Amino acid sequence: MRAGYGVVNTKQTTRLSTAVGVVAVLVAVSAGCASDESGGGGRDRDAESAVVGIDLPTEVSHVHGVGVDLEAGDILVASHEGLYVLPVPEGSGDEPVVPERVGPGIDLMGFSVAEPGRYVASGHPHEGVDMPNPVGLIESRDGGATWQTLSRAGESDFHALAATSERVVGFDGGLRATEDGDTWEALDDGIEPFSLAMADGGRTVVATTQGGLTRSTDGGAAFAPVEGAPPLALVDWVPDTEVVFGVALDGGVHRSEDSGKTWEPTGQVAGEVQALHADAEQLIVVADHRVSRSTDAGATFRSW
Repeated sequence: MRAGYGVVNTKQTTRLSTAVGVVAVLVAVSAGCASDESGGGGRDRDAESAVVGIDLPTEVSHVHGVGVDLEAGDILVASHEGLYVLPVPEGSGDEPVVPERVGPGIDLMGFSVAEPGRYVASGHPHEGVDMPNPVGLIESRDGGATWQTLSRAGESDFHALAATSERVVGFDGGLRATEDGDTWEALDDGIEPFSLAMADGGRTVVATTQGGLTRSTDGGAAFAPVEGAPPLALVDWVPDTEVVFGVALDGGVHRSEDSGKTWEPTGQVAGEVQALHADAEQLIVVADHRVSRSTDAGATFRSW
């Protein structure tokens, strides 16, 4: 570990704020709508009306990640206010789905479902929550009801996080990885990712950056630019496959069938996309404060 690395959070916040600002401007230019981190005013009315999906509660100010519970199938939305669960609609899906907050108030800046029954996350506790700030790497094995600190408490706020049953890779101002949740190894220090996706074994990692898409085949020790890749902001890996999905700055959905080496367009997301999840059955996106789903590789999105 680097000496004095616990003070990196201030530098990291500055870098990430600058990077997010650049992405927000690019999204606004590409999509023709204003960016508003709070998820509130400033959105283009025509773009907003084209967005479909299940509305998130008004108290949710910003979403940092989305996933699927691998046992129940419920949708998991990691937000500034904490974790929200959206039960899978039954039958025709006509019944309203009401997202419910689960667990303590934690600004979940990073979030990933590592394996069935196990979530990992990072971020900052709300006032009154008895956890260090930042929380470091934390995990839940009860559906997000409670969280336990694994490591780097008070040191790391992972703004980008990808996990499998074998490995966790995160960015807290520096890129690093752990296989046991406690011991970390430093990775490529030239990468500042917005979003990370990782193959099941953890050897191939795809990262979106301000300079474009990059890819590693040695677990993140070294990355190389992916030539010809679209300007992706978000990526996610379909488990047990070589398929990776991404969403570009203009909302375009793209798919790679060769572990992130080449890409093809598959569809378009309306609105400003904040989070992406991909699995063999579906794509889940959070855009303009709504959660929507595609079962045709992003060609179309519906409320369910």
